Amino acid sequence: MRFDVSEIDPANVYKLLTATVVPRPIAWVSTRAPSGLANLAPFSFFNVMGDEPPILAVGINPGARGMKDTARNIVESGEFVVNLVPFALAEAMNLTAIDAPPGVSEFALAGLTESPARHVSAPLVAESPVSFECVTHASLLTGPQQVLAVGRVLAVHVADRFVKDAARGHIDTPALDLLGRGFGTSYIRSRDMFDMTRPRWADHPASTNSGS
Repeated sequence: MRFDVSEIDPANVYKLLTATVVPRPIAWVSTRAPSGLANLAPFSFFNVMGDEPPILAVGINPGARGMKDTARNIVESGEFVVNLVPFALAEAMNLTAIDAPPGVSEFALAGLTESPARHVSAPLVAESPVSFECVTHASLLTGPQQVLAVGRVLAVHVADRFVKDAARGHIDTPALDLLGRGFGTSYIRSRDMFDMTRPRWADHPASTNSGS
């Protein structure tokens, strides 16, 4: 079946996207408002988009009150932190998705600790095993009150217990036990994995006939 998005309810477009693009990593984004208040909220329209320079992107949909505090803070400050979510912090992450009124810090609400970043004013989630300090590379208004925040990563924080070889950038990824977003209200743990080696053309049987 073909779904022409111009002909269906936007709510169903959202359902189609989130029911088929799974798992989606979760960006637990911390920002700081002009008032100094720290804001924290999770978003699953997120991924890394490059490595030289390191780039990540977070899509922030509008909320009931229009542009969300996270998007507004990113646009105004030009910086943010993306923290990753392990299974152990699932409940805390879910609580920070609450529709709290302005002036409420989700850090305090969820009992989380603000940790100072090195390069930006937005805090890290101290309990998160991985955090990315970012400055805004681009901030695009992709729809009414909808923002795509493209960040350039200035620093990557990884908890010491998950670093296997710092000199080689080797991380104990399975031990991070990170969450991904599924469909509906479901979440996915990064436990079920298998390995495949990327093929090389030189090793493929078809390569012997490519010059004929």
